[in-house]
Formats: sequence, C-alpha cells, structure tokens
Amino acid sequence: MERLRRTEIEPGVIVGQWFHELPDGRLQCDLCPRFCHLRDGQRGFCFVRRRMGPAIALASYGRSSGFCIDPIEKKPLAHFLPGTSVLSFGTAGCNLGCKFCQNWDISKAREADRLADSASPERIAAAAGESGCRSVAFTYNDPVIFAEYAIDTALACRALGLKTVAVTAGYITAQARPEFFEAMDAANIDLKAFTEDFYHKTCYGHLQDVLDTLMYVRRETKVWLEVTTLLIPGLNDSSAEIDHLCRWYADSLGPDVPLHFTAFHPDYKMADVPRTPAETLQRAREQARRAGLRYVYTGNVFDADGQSTYCPGCGRLVIERDWHALGEWNLEDGSCRFCGTPIAGVFEAAPGDWGRRRARVRLAA
Repeated sequence: MERLRRTEIEPGVIVGQWFHELPDGRLQCDLCPRFCHLRDGQRGFCFVRRRMGPAIALASYGRSSGFCIDPIEKKPLAHFLPGTSVLSFGTAGCNLGCKFCQNWDISKAREADRLADSASPERIAAAAGESGCRSVAFTYNDPVIFAEYAIDTALACRALGLKTVAVTAGYITAQARPEFFEAMDAANIDLKAFTEDFYHKTCYGHLQDVLDTLMYVRRETKVWLEVTTLLIPGLNDSSAEIDHLCRWYADSLGPDVPLHFTAFHPDYKMADVPRTPAETLQRAREQARRAGLRYVYTGNVFDADGQSTYCPGCGRLVIERDWHALGEWNLEDGSCRFCGTPIAGVFEAAPGDWGRRRARVRLAA
C-alpha cells in the first residue's frame, strides 16, 4: 500500500478521497453511511469535512486536539502487545451523535476550538519511536472522519516498524473500509448496543452498518480486532439484549475476538442517568462466556478478575490485570504456560512494563 499524494488547499486542509458529484450538482461524501450531500461551503455532519468548490475537503489534516502516551490496555486492547505504551491522538468532530459521548468536548467541538497541536504523519511516527511506544492509536474522536490523516500516519509508522490502532465506532462505508483497515494493525470497534432503536434514537446512526464493518474486519482483513460495548442502565443492558448480542457475536465473529463490557458514567446529554453497577458488567460477562466467548472483560470499574485473561483450555490465569497494570504473566510463545493452549492475540516474548501511567506530550510540526 503506497501513500497517495495529497492535494493541499490551504494549511491543514486537503482534498478528501471519497466523494462524487450528483446530477443536481451537489457532492456526496462517500466516507461514512450518512452520505452527506453538500453544496459549496456546506459542512457534513462530522463538521470537519466540507465542500470547497469542486471537492470535499478534510479540514483537520495534520492537526490534533493533543497527544498522550497511554497504556495499550486503555484503548481497550487486552490481546495486542500487552503492557506496552501507545502514542494516542485525535482531532475534532464525529460522524455519530451519541447522547452519552464520554469525549464530547472533542467529538462535538468545531475544529478551530480544539486543534491546538499540529504534526505531520512522519513527525508522529518519529515521536512514537523516540518515546519508546510500540504503536500509535487514533482515538479520542473517531478516526474514520480523519481517514486520510490516519492512513498516512499509519503508513509512516509502518515504515518505522511501529503498529497502529484504530479506536472507532465502525461507521464507515464499504467503499472506504478496505483502504482504511488495510493501513491498521489493530482495532477496537464500539458495538454501542444491539438494537436499531438505540442506534437511531441515541446515536443518530444505524446498527447494520456497524455489524457489516465488524464482519468485514474479522473475515476480510488481518487486523487484530477487539470490541467494546458500553452498558447504560435501562437502555442497552437488559439480559435479553445482551444474550442476543452474544449469540450473534459468537456466530458472526467467533469465540476468540475479545469483548469488553464497560461501565457508563453520567456525561454530556445523559447526566441524569446513573452509573453502571459493577454487577451489571459481571452478569453480562457471564452471559457472554456461557454463549461460548473465550475472552470477555469488564472495564471502567475495579475488577481484577474481570480484566484478567484466563486460558480457555485449563482455566488457569495467563495474564493478570488490575486497571491497566499487568501482574502475573503465564504466556510462552503465545500459549498457556500450563497446558500449551494457544491464546488468540498479538504477543511479544515478554510483556511491556508501562503500567497505568499517562504522559502528555507536545509535538512540533
């Protein structure tokens, strides 16, 4: 995969890659399933893609809302280079409208409000290597809306032997999926609920588009995939819905794709909804395991048992975790030390030692 030459309209603004002209003269954005139809000067739902003359442009290329070194477990990824550090960044805007957004100050921002840091793809890759990171994550807001910037950064990372991670809601078209995911090494995709009603009313999107992305990544790519579902009391946490989700998951994605159930905290337009009880996460985890899923985790709560990895063969502890910090390690060549059962994932010979730390960094363009 070769990096395309981007046409820059003005600093931080490039011609987008996915659009076409309609018979009435409007341009249709083909990046996400919203298919925004734009006249000159109009912006898409995501706000960072707008029509400028004969093209739809991305107005956040090379600019970020900030850079931070995180534990890879925070993405969350449990089976991808455990214990290592990842250079994380995002831009501004989003192509969904989730009322419960936990990063709403970034995802709902206008780009000029948040994009204080700037860096080229090559500078980001170099900074990650200089900081000892094994990977770079596109996160905080959805990388689908800054796909060209994410792809170019991923290719720059690949040239230096670094991995890349997409933390995304998976709201992307079949046309754009191949190039976007071809550039990525791992992805955590949000499966926000398992009803169309929830997606339509709470996220202003559609469930089937996300399911299509999940199946594409699992079946058509080499990307390491993990999935996160944020359980919100009274909205998507019923036993019936979780059972339906888990049965589809086992049949469509298979038992070895890790599933994370994470706790909601009141935020954005759902400040009056209570926090998710730990018991809800534990119940969901048990339902998923009964459905045949081998690696199921809880998140956003203190639950060392629910965050640790156990061998699906002998049931012994293979990776101990406590809130993003690793403890006991019983992997040898990617397999259980006790019985030899292979553990699905991308593992190095020894775990990283980054722990729970977070470190803000500033990059010069």
